[in-house]
Amino acid sequence: MRKGIAVSPGVAIGQAYCIDEIVTNPERENLEPTEVVGELARLESALHNTLSDLRALQSKVRSQIGDEAAAIFAVHESILLDPAFGGRLRHAIEHQKISAQAALQRLLEHYSEVFSKVDDPLLRERLSDVRDVGIRLSAYLSDVLKGEQTNLQGPLIVVADELLPSQVIALGSQPVSGIVTAAGGRTSHAAIVARSRGIPAVSGVDNIRHYIQTGDTVVVDGREGFVLVNPEPEALSAYRKLEREFVDLKDNLAANRHQPAVTADGTELHLLANINSIDEARAATHMGASGVGLFRTEYFYLMHPNVPDEDEQTEYYLQVIDASPNRNVTIRTLDIGGDKTVSYLGQNHREANPFMGWRSIRLSFEHPEFFATQIRAILRAAHESQKSGPADVRMMFPMVTNIEELVFLRATVNRAAQQLRQRGLAVADVPIGMMVEVPAAALAIDQLLPEVDFVSVGSNDLVQYLMAADRDNPKVSHLCQPLAPAVIRVLRRIAVCAKRAEKPVTVCGEMAGQPEAFLVLLGLGLTQLSMSPAFVPSIKELARQITCAEARQITHEIWAMRTSTEVRAHLSQNLERLAPKLEPLMIRE
Repeated sequence: MRKGIAVSPGVAIGQAYCIDEIVTNPERENLEPTEVVGELARLESALHNTLSDLRALQSKVRSQIGDEAAAIFAVHESILLDPAFGGRLRHAIEHQKISAQAALQRLLEHYSEVFSKVDDPLLRERLSDVRDVGIRLSAYLSDVLKGEQTNLQGPLIVVADELLPSQVIALGSQPVSGIVTAAGGRTSHAAIVARSRGIPAVSGVDNIRHYIQTGDTVVVDGREGFVLVNPEPEALSAYRKLEREFVDLKDNLAANRHQPAVTADGTELHLLANINSIDEARAATHMGASGVGLFRTEYFYLMHPNVPDEDEQTEYYLQVIDASPNRNVTIRTLDIGGDKTVSYLGQNHREANPFMGWRSIRLSFEHPEFFATQIRAILRAAHESQKSGPADVRMMFPMVTNIEELVFLRATVNRAAQQLRQRGLAVADVPIGMMVEVPAAALAIDQLLPEVDFVSVGSNDLVQYLMAADRDNPKVSHLCQPLAPAVIRVLRRIAVCAKRAEKPVTVCGEMAGQPEAFLVLLGLGLTQLSMSPAFVPSIKELARQITCAEARQITHEIWAMRTSTEVRAHLSQNLERLAPKLEPLMIRE
């Protein structure tokens, strides 16, 4: 048994499928002599396809962003064409009789070792370029987590040192029932995606890849943060019972999706969904959400083979709107940075502190034409969606810090709308909002509210920045407590100021889907909440067990408490009293 951080509740049992940080571990590494020629041909095909992708991407980036950004892919092309790069791969296949994927893995490990010994930081940064090329080439050599590739039966438990958001999305419809990682915390983006799919997950398990091999039977306890490897029959039987109870409870709660979201005293709530894709928009509808409070557009960029143009974005956003509950969608502009990067925006070089650096709206400012393309696509999709029936589409900007940024954003939207009109296209009147996730914005919220039509509290980043603790670092992630007294005080200020200004406010971080936090948010008068689709049924059920007066009283009682531990204990006691049957869906500390 290994202990980690519980990041997505529930219990899952399945066979381990281990994936490497860079490329998939090959199912079969050694080749028969008769297979060498075919494997060399497969490598040549992958090299050719990767080269074509890089050249097309370079051309597209040059036209949309500029020569400097496109130069990155010229570097990647030179790496791919370097005789030493391809030569080492061919030599390993021909003389060591190993697969192309295994040869690539060994080559990347070799480069990692070589670059780690270089003193020059600029040269060390070249490793990220080599890794990018390796990932692109790997995509043509093996399809990650395709059922026919794994040769495993039944549900899979994905095990990795680190699982990037784009990798989680790429799991698609595969029978993944659980996730275990060594890196990441409760509010990492990979954890968020896991919760949105209702997949039990545990992170922060040190050296997990040393203890698990592909094919092992693994139990993931996403409530307590435990991972069991090849458990004894008695323990396995006990966890199978918990797994069945977890699945049955989720199914029973999903049956209330057509019921209105109201408190015990009849107060109407707006339970919205955080989504990353069209499939998750459909899931939000299935789970009974009233709309999409946060559509994270960056995942479309992360999964796109190159740079999505305006027409592609418009069409994709239209599909998301059509798939969303009540065709009600708040579209957030690109929030790239931190653990979500795309190399064509110049993010191949690491920053000392990426979560507080060149990311999100700051990066959009650096590439105004690239940014304007997305805004035009949102405006076009908002207008086109009206042709097939009523639709409520809003545009929201992440990581806003001050009024100057809001003024610039308004001007950018107006300019994009004018560009569309000059092309003879009609433009919808789209409400403009901002994410409140930078402490400076939270403290000056009364000054910022007149500049926007609505606000959304991004509790994941807001908590991280308030507590000065990297939410993906297991050493300090315990400080990222959404129920810390300081966080509750900041939320109260936002709620009071928004009510005074008569501006809608939504809490759209993962905090919104936590039962304990729901009691506090309702007590603060915050009735618009956006969460992972999988959490909507449980919050809807909890709402029916409590009145607004009770929530206000509970919030009043915790106001004088000085520690997160006191707050959580008090809220847990009240939850056990109000909704005991929801206990399996709660993460335990």
